[in-house]
Amino acid sequence: MTTVSAPVPVSQRGRWQLFWTSPAMRKLRRNPLAIAGLIITLLFGLTALFAPLIARPADNCLRDLNIATPNEVYRPGVALQAIFAPPESCYRIERVSFQQQPTPPSASAIFGTVNGYNIFYGLVWGTRTALKMAFIIVGITLVIGVIIGAVSGYYGGWIDNLIQRFIDVLFALPPLILTVVILTIMRARFTASGSDYDPTIPIIVAFCVAGWAGYARIIRGEVLRTRQLEYVDAARALGARDMRLILKHVVPNSVAAVFTLAVLDLATTPLAIASLSFLGLGFEAGFSEWGQLVDFARAWLKPEYWYVLVYPAAFIILFSLAFNLFGDGLRDALDPKTR
Repeated sequence: MTTVSAPVPVSQRGRWQLFWTSPAMRKLRRNPLAIAGLIITLLFGLTALFAPLIARPADNCLRDLNIATPNEVYRPGVALQAIFAPPESCYRIERVSFQQQPTPPSASAIFGTVNGYNIFYGLVWGTRTALKMAFIIVGITLVIGVIIGAVSGYYGGWIDNLIQRFIDVLFALPPLILTVVILTIMRARFTASGSDYDPTIPIIVAFCVAGWAGYARIIRGEVLRTRQLEYVDAARALGARDMRLILKHVVPNSVAAVFTLAVLDLATTPLAIASLSFLGLGFEAGFSEWGQLVDFARAWLKPEYWYVLVYPAAFIILFSLAFNLFGDGLRDALDPKTR
Protein backbone atom coordinates (compact mmCIF):
# COMPACT_ATOMS: atom_id res chain seq x y z
CA MET A 1 0.00 0.00 0.00
CA THR A 2 1.48 3.31 -1.04
CA THR A 3 1.06 6.47 0.94
CA VAL A 4 0.89 9.93 -0.55
CA SER A 5 2.37 12.74 1.53
CA ALA A 6 0.07 15.66 2.10
CA PRO A 7 1.03 18.90 0.40
CA VAL A 8 2.73 21.48 2.54
CA PRO A 9 0.28 24.24 3.51
CA VAL A 10 0.97 27.60 1.91
CA SER A 11 1.37 29.22 5.33
CA GLN A 12 4.27 26.85 6.15
CA ARG A 13 6.24 27.38 2.95
CA GLY A 14 9.33 29.53 2.95
CA ARG A 15 9.82 32.54 0.72
CA TRP A 16 12.08 30.63 -1.66
CA GLN A 17 9.55 27.78 -1.98
CA LEU A 18 6.71 30.24 -2.60
CA PHE A 19 8.80 31.99 -5.25
CA TRP A 20 9.89 28.75 -6.92
CA THR A 21 6.32 27.37 -7.09
CA SER A 22 4.70 30.65 -8.17
CA PRO A 23 2.77 30.66 -11.50
CA ALA A 24 5.37 32.94 -13.13
CA MET A 25 8.29 30.67 -12.21
CA ARG A 26 6.42 27.54 -13.30
CA LYS A 27 5.76 29.09 -16.68
CA LEU A 28 9.36 30.29 -16.97
CA ARG A 29 10.71 26.82 -16.15
CA ARG A 30 8.54 25.30 -18.90
CA ASN A 31 10.05 27.63 -21.53
CA PRO A 32 13.13 25.85 -22.96
CA LEU A 33 14.30 28.88 -24.94
CA ALA A 34 14.22 31.07 -21.83
CA ILE A 35 16.16 28.45 -19.84
CA ALA A 36 18.72 28.17 -22.65
CA GLY A 37 19.09 31.94 -22.66
CA LEU A 38 19.53 31.97 -18.89
CA ILE A 39 22.21 29.26 -19.05
CA ILE A 40 24.17 31.14 -21.73
CA THR A 41 23.79 34.35 -19.74
CA LEU A 42 25.18 32.65 -16.63
CA LEU A 43 28.12 31.34 -18.67
CA PHE A 44 28.90 34.88 -19.79
CA GLY A 45 28.63 36.00 -16.18
CA LEU A 46 31.06 33.33 -15.03
CA THR A 47 33.42 34.26 -17.86
CA ALA A 48 33.36 37.90 -16.76
CA LEU A 49 33.81 37.03 -13.08
CA PHE A 50 36.72 34.66 -13.61
CA ALA A 51 38.30 36.56 -16.51
CA PRO A 52 41.70 36.84 -14.71
CA LEU A 53 41.81 33.05 -14.34
CA ILE A 54 40.59 32.26 -17.87
CA ALA A 55 42.75 34.81 -19.73
CA ARG A 56 45.82 35.09 -17.55
CA PRO A 57 47.20 38.60 -16.95
CA ALA A 58 49.67 40.22 -19.32
CA ASP A 59 52.94 41.95 -18.39
CA ASN A 60 51.60 45.29 -17.09
CA CYS A 61 48.81 43.56 -15.21
CA LEU A 62 51.35 41.17 -13.63
CA ARG A 63 53.38 44.13 -12.47
CA ASP A 64 50.40 45.89 -10.89
CA LEU A 65 49.33 42.66 -9.18
CA ASN A 66 52.87 42.31 -7.75
CA ILE A 67 53.44 38.88 -9.27
CA ALA A 68 56.16 37.65 -11.60
CA THR A 69 54.52 34.87 -13.64
CA PRO A 70 50.97 34.36 -14.96
CA ASN A 71 50.56 31.12 -13.00
CA GLU A 72 50.80 33.06 -9.72
CA VAL A 73 47.37 34.52 -10.39
CA TYR A 74 45.89 31.24 -9.14
CA ARG A 75 47.18 31.89 -5.63
CA PRO A 76 44.16 32.58 -3.37
CA GLY A 77 45.14 36.11 -2.32
CA VAL A 78 46.17 37.21 -5.80
CA ALA A 79 43.14 35.55 -7.38
CA LEU A 80 40.74 37.45 -5.10
CA GLN A 81 42.41 40.75 -5.93
CA ALA A 82 42.44 39.98 -9.66
CA ILE A 83 38.76 38.95 -9.65
CA PHE A 84 37.24 41.64 -7.45
CA ALA A 85 39.69 44.56 -7.71
CA PRO A 86 41.79 44.19 -10.88
CA PRO A 87 44.11 47.07 -11.80
CA GLU A 88 43.20 49.18 -14.81
CA SER A 89 46.12 47.70 -16.72
CA CYS A 90 44.42 44.28 -16.70
CA TYR A 91 41.77 45.66 -19.03
CA ARG A 92 44.43 46.39 -21.66
CA ILE A 93 44.46 43.69 -24.32
CA GLU A 94 47.59 41.59 -24.23
CA ARG A 95 49.84 42.61 -27.10
CA VAL A 96 51.72 39.61 -28.40
CA SER A 97 53.66 41.60 -31.03
CA PHE A 98 53.56 44.83 -33.01
CA GLN A 99 52.81 43.02 -36.26
CA GLN A 100 49.72 44.50 -37.94
CA GLN A 101 48.93 41.42 -40.00
CA PRO A 102 46.74 38.87 -38.17
CA THR A 103 48.28 35.61 -37.08
CA PRO A 104 46.26 32.37 -36.93
CA PRO A 105 45.26 30.65 -33.66
CA SER A 106 48.18 29.15 -31.76
CA ALA A 107 49.09 27.97 -28.27
CA SER A 108 49.96 31.51 -27.13
CA ALA A 109 46.83 33.08 -28.67
CA ILE A 110 44.14 30.44 -29.13
CA PHE A 111 41.87 32.80 -31.13
CA GLY A 112 44.74 34.36 -33.06
CA THR A 113 45.93 37.97 -33.06
CA VAL A 114 45.01 41.13 -34.94
CA ASN A 115 47.22 44.24 -34.96
CA GLY A 116 49.36 42.28 -32.53
CA TYR A 117 46.54 42.02 -29.94
CA ASN A 118 45.45 38.69 -28.44
CA ILE A 119 41.83 38.19 -29.57
CA PHE A 120 41.04 35.66 -26.84
CA TYR A 121 42.26 38.01 -24.09
CA GLY A 122 40.23 40.89 -25.52
CA LEU A 123 37.05 38.83 -25.75
CA VAL A 124 37.26 37.41 -22.22
CA TRP A 125 38.05 40.72 -20.54
CA GLY A 126 35.66 42.43 -22.95
CA THR A 127 32.89 40.27 -21.49
CA ARG A 128 33.62 41.80 -18.10
CA THR A 129 33.57 45.30 -19.62
CA ALA A 130 30.27 44.60 -21.40
CA LEU A 131 28.50 43.25 -18.32
CA LYS A 132 29.90 45.91 -15.99
CA MET A 133 28.86 48.78 -18.23
CA ALA A 134 25.48 47.19 -19.01
CA PHE A 135 24.51 46.68 -15.36
CA ILE A 136 25.69 50.14 -14.33
CA ILE A 137 23.88 51.93 -17.16
CA VAL A 138 20.67 49.89 -16.95
CA GLY A 139 20.64 50.13 -13.15
CA ILE A 140 20.97 53.93 -13.14
CA THR A 141 18.45 54.48 -15.94
CA LEU A 142 16.01 52.08 -14.26
CA VAL A 143 16.17 53.93 -10.93
CA ILE A 144 15.83 57.36 -12.57
CA GLY A 145 13.00 56.21 -14.80
CA VAL A 146 11.08 54.54 -11.97
CA ILE A 147 11.35 57.59 -9.70
CA ILE A 148 10.36 60.14 -12.36
CA GLY A 149 7.63 57.92 -13.80
CA ALA A 150 6.16 57.22 -10.36
CA VAL A 151 6.08 60.92 -9.45
CA SER A 152 4.53 61.77 -12.82
CA GLY A 153 1.83 59.11 -12.63
CA TYR A 154 0.99 59.53 -8.95
CA TYR A 155 0.63 63.31 -8.76
CA GLY A 156 -0.65 64.00 -12.27
CA GLY A 157 -1.69 67.56 -13.11
CA TRP A 158 0.93 70.09 -14.21
CA ILE A 159 3.76 67.90 -12.86
CA ASP A 160 2.71 65.02 -15.09
CA ASN A 161 2.22 67.36 -18.06
CA LEU A 162 5.67 68.94 -17.64
CA ILE A 163 7.47 65.60 -17.32
CA GLN A 164 5.63 64.04 -20.26
CA ARG A 165 6.37 66.98 -22.57
CA PHE A 166 10.06 66.70 -21.68
CA ILE A 167 9.90 62.97 -22.41
CA ASP A 168 8.28 63.74 -25.76
CA VAL A 169 11.26 65.95 -26.61
CA LEU A 170 13.65 63.11 -25.76
CA PHE A 171 11.63 60.64 -27.84
CA ALA A 172 11.79 63.02 -30.79
CA LEU A 173 15.56 62.50 -30.92
CA PRO A 174 16.99 59.11 -32.01
CA PRO A 175 18.67 57.57 -28.92
CA LEU A 176 21.94 56.80 -30.69
CA ILE A 177 22.18 60.32 -32.15
CA LEU A 178 21.46 61.87 -28.75
CA THR A 179 24.08 59.62 -27.14
CA VAL A 180 26.68 60.57 -29.76
CA VAL A 181 25.96 64.29 -29.30
CA ILE A 182 26.24 64.14 -25.50
CA LEU A 183 29.37 62.00 -25.69
CA THR A 184 30.99 64.34 -28.21
CA ILE A 185 30.29 67.41 -26.05
CA MET A 186 31.63 65.76 -22.88
CA ARG A 187 34.68 64.46 -24.73
CA ALA A 188 35.48 67.95 -26.01
CA ARG A 189 35.19 69.42 -22.51
CA PHE A 190 37.43 66.75 -20.96
CA THR A 191 40.11 67.00 -23.63
CA ALA A 192 40.04 70.82 -23.52
CA SER A 193 40.92 70.75 -19.83
CA GLY A 194 44.14 68.89 -20.64
CA SER A 195 43.37 65.89 -18.40
CA ASP A 196 43.54 62.28 -19.53
CA TYR A 197 40.26 61.32 -21.15
CA ASP A 198 38.54 58.30 -19.62
CA PRO A 199 35.38 57.56 -21.62
CA THR A 200 33.74 55.46 -18.88
CA ILE A 201 31.87 58.27 -17.09
CA PRO A 202 30.87 60.12 -20.31
CA ILE A 203 29.49 56.90 -21.80
CA ILE A 204 27.47 56.16 -18.66
CA VAL A 205 26.10 59.73 -18.51
CA ALA A 206 25.22 59.77 -22.22
CA PHE A 207 23.37 56.46 -22.12
CA CYS A 208 21.53 57.34 -18.90
CA VAL A 209 20.33 60.70 -20.27
CA ALA A 210 19.09 59.03 -23.45
CA GLY A 211 17.61 55.92 -21.82
CA TRP A 212 15.58 56.80 -18.71
CA ALA A 213 12.54 58.15 -20.56
CA GLY A 214 11.39 54.72 -21.75
CA TYR A 215 11.25 53.38 -18.21
CA ALA A 216 9.48 56.51 -16.97
CA ARG A 217 6.76 56.24 -19.62
CA ILE A 218 6.01 52.60 -18.75
CA ILE A 219 6.05 53.19 -14.99
CA ARG A 220 3.73 56.17 -15.39
CA GLY A 221 1.13 54.01 -17.11
CA GLU A 222 1.41 51.32 -14.44
CA VAL A 223 1.15 53.86 -11.62
CA LEU A 224 -1.95 55.44 -13.17
CA ARG A 225 -3.57 52.00 -12.99
CA THR A 226 -2.23 50.99 -9.57
CA ARG A 227 -3.06 54.19 -7.68
CA GLN A 228 -6.79 53.60 -8.28
CA LEU A 229 -6.82 50.19 -6.56
CA GLU A 230 -8.54 49.59 -3.24
CA TYR A 231 -5.47 48.83 -1.13
CA VAL A 232 -3.96 52.21 -2.04
CA ASP A 233 -7.17 53.97 -0.97
CA ALA A 234 -7.17 51.93 2.26
CA ALA A 235 -3.54 52.91 3.03
CA ARG A 236 -4.35 56.56 2.31
CA ALA A 237 -7.39 56.37 4.61
CA LEU A 238 -5.16 55.00 7.38
CA GLY A 239 -2.99 58.11 7.14
CA ALA A 240 -0.10 56.92 4.96
CA ARG A 241 1.87 59.78 3.44
CA ASP A 242 2.49 60.15 -0.27
CA MET A 243 6.12 59.01 -0.09
CA ARG A 244 5.15 55.85 1.79
CA LEU A 245 2.31 55.18 -0.63
CA ILE A 246 4.65 55.53 -3.61
CA LEU A 247 7.54 53.49 -2.20
CA LYS A 248 5.64 50.82 -0.27
CA HIS A 249 2.46 50.28 -2.25
CA VAL A 250 2.42 51.82 -5.73
CA VAL A 251 5.95 51.26 -7.11
CA PRO A 252 6.45 47.62 -5.91
CA ASN A 253 3.25 46.65 -7.73
CA SER A 254 4.16 48.54 -10.90
CA VAL A 255 7.75 47.56 -11.68
CA ALA A 256 7.17 44.10 -13.17
CA ALA A 257 6.77 45.53 -16.67
CA VAL A 258 10.04 47.49 -16.59
CA PHE A 259 12.07 44.54 -15.28
CA THR A 260 11.58 42.66 -18.51
CA LEU A 261 12.51 45.80 -20.47
CA ALA A 262 15.64 46.12 -18.32
CA VAL A 263 16.68 42.54 -19.12
CA LEU A 264 16.28 43.24 -22.84
CA ASP A 265 18.29 46.47 -22.46
CA LEU A 266 21.11 44.46 -20.88
CA ALA A 267 21.48 42.84 -24.31
CA THR A 268 21.36 46.01 -26.38
CA THR A 269 23.52 48.30 -24.23
CA PRO A 270 26.84 46.46 -24.86
CA LEU A 271 26.02 46.43 -28.58
CA ALA A 272 25.50 50.20 -28.53
CA ILE A 273 28.79 50.68 -26.64
CA ALA A 274 30.54 48.46 -29.18
CA SER A 275 29.12 50.59 -31.99
CA LEU A 276 30.54 53.72 -30.33
CA SER A 277 33.98 52.11 -30.16
CA PHE A 278 33.61 51.11 -33.80
CA LEU A 279 32.88 54.77 -34.63
CA GLY A 280 35.87 55.97 -32.59
CA LEU A 281 33.80 57.52 -29.78
CA GLY A 282 34.16 54.76 -27.22
CA PHE A 283 37.12 53.24 -25.47
CA GLU A 284 40.59 53.85 -26.79
CA ALA A 285 42.47 51.37 -28.94
CA GLY A 286 43.82 48.44 -26.96
CA PHE A 287 41.07 48.44 -24.30
CA SER A 288 39.31 45.11 -23.77
CA GLU A 289 36.01 45.84 -25.46
CA TRP A 290 34.22 43.96 -28.21
CA GLY A 291 33.79 46.98 -30.45
CA GLN A 292 37.57 47.46 -30.53
CA LEU A 293 38.07 43.95 -31.88
CA VAL A 294 35.42 44.43 -34.55
CA ASP A 295 37.09 47.69 -35.54
CA PHE A 296 40.47 45.92 -35.77
CA ALA A 297 38.92 43.27 -38.03
CA ARG A 298 37.58 45.84 -40.50
CA ALA A 299 40.90 46.04 -42.34
CA TRP A 300 41.30 42.25 -42.62
CA LEU A 301 38.02 40.99 -44.07
CA LYS A 302 39.54 38.18 -46.10
CA PRO A 303 38.79 34.44 -46.04
CA GLU A 304 42.26 33.57 -44.73
CA TYR A 305 41.73 35.91 -41.77
CA TRP A 306 38.28 34.60 -40.87
CA TYR A 307 39.10 34.37 -37.17
CA VAL A 308 39.54 38.14 -36.67
CA LEU A 309 35.78 38.67 -37.17
CA VAL A 310 34.17 35.29 -36.51
CA TYR A 311 35.11 35.07 -32.83
CA PRO A 312 34.08 38.64 -31.84
CA ALA A 313 30.87 38.29 -33.88
CA ALA A 314 30.07 34.97 -32.17
CA PHE A 315 30.48 36.53 -28.71
CA ILE A 316 28.29 39.50 -29.59
CA ILE A 317 25.55 37.40 -31.23
CA LEU A 318 25.44 34.84 -28.41
CA PHE A 319 25.37 37.57 -25.77
CA SER A 320 22.51 39.41 -27.45
CA LEU A 321 20.61 36.20 -28.21
CA ALA A 322 20.89 34.90 -24.64
CA PHE A 323 19.53 38.05 -23.00
CA ASN A 324 16.76 38.38 -25.59
CA LEU A 325 15.63 34.78 -25.13
CA PHE A 326 15.61 35.12 -21.36
CA GLY A 327 13.97 38.55 -21.50
CA ASP A 328 11.19 37.31 -23.80
CA GLY A 329 10.56 34.32 -21.54
CA LEU A 330 10.52 36.54 -18.46
CA ARG A 331 8.07 38.92 -20.11
CA ASP A 332 5.73 36.07 -21.01
CA ALA A 333 5.97 34.62 -17.50
CA LEU A 334 5.20 37.93 -15.79
CA ASP A 335 2.38 38.92 -18.13
CA PRO A 336 -0.89 38.11 -16.29
CA LYS A 337 -2.82 38.03 -19.58
CA THR A 338 -1.00 34.84 -20.65
CA ARG A 339 -1.65 32.85 -17.47
